[in-house]
Amino acid sequence: MKTVTPNQTEALQSREWYVVDATGKTLGRLASEIAQVLRGKHKPTFSPNIDTGDFVVVINCERVVVTGAKLDTVRYYRHSRYPGGLKSRTMRETLAQFPDRVIYEAVRGMMPKTKLGRAQMKKLRIYAGDQHPHAAQQPQPLEL
Repeated sequence: MKTVTPNQTEALQSREWYVVDATGKTLGRLASEIAQVLRGKHKPTFSPNIDTGDFVVVINCERVVVTGAKLDTVRYYRHSRYPGGLKSRTMRETLAQFPDRVIYEAVRGMMPKTKLGRAQMKKLRIYAGDQHPHAAQQPQPLEL
């Protein structure tokens, strides 16, 4: 028996779009499922060196559930590259102001830290409300 390995053109043709409603979903469990779909690990043609994943649209990201005391203990940092330019926010502040960044950072932490992982993250779309501009792609609901 031969082992069939997919090439990039086959992977590009078989991409699908999924929509995920984050209402009432736990942040970490949601992020791990999204990361698997972005990488393509749910497909039998998965290859770790080729982008075989699908597009994921997340709606209602402000309604995600965070367990424990993570809202006040988890901090998000950014730096302006100037001396003394380190800024930080708690998860509660970030969720109130930029709810899409909380899910983005959670998924990004579960992806490979390579060029391929950065390319796979570009297939993630996150929206605060229940409306999204990707209706033309006919996304299928993804049950998690």
